[in-house]
Amino acid sequence: MSKVVNITDKLNFEENPALQIGDMTVEVHADAETVLRLMGTLKGKDDVDINVVTEMMELLFEPGTVEQLCAMEKDGKKLSAKSLMTIVHAGMNLVLEDDSQGEQ
Repeated sequence: MSKVVNITDKLNFEENPALQIGDMTVEVHADAETVLRLMGTLKGKDDVDINVVTEMMELLFEPGTVEQLCAMEKDGKKLSAKSLMTIVHAGMNLVLEDDSQGEQ
């Protein structure tokens, strides 16, 4: 029989991470299937259009969360498109890169 290496203790089965946005805590889907789909969404894309952003948001966040994010206001002003992209980018970084920064 060939060598067997047990890596079970190196695997992560924890809950999803979250982003804190003002008073709102937004859970970010970090399961393997979602991350693989997210990476597939980005594969071969030089430009990210509205359809790609929409698909990424649907993968990263719950449907109700997407609606809440788009409806966010501060001092009577709606969330800008640039700020929405910042949220999407932060969610992607949280699940695709080192998520140890900013832990509380």
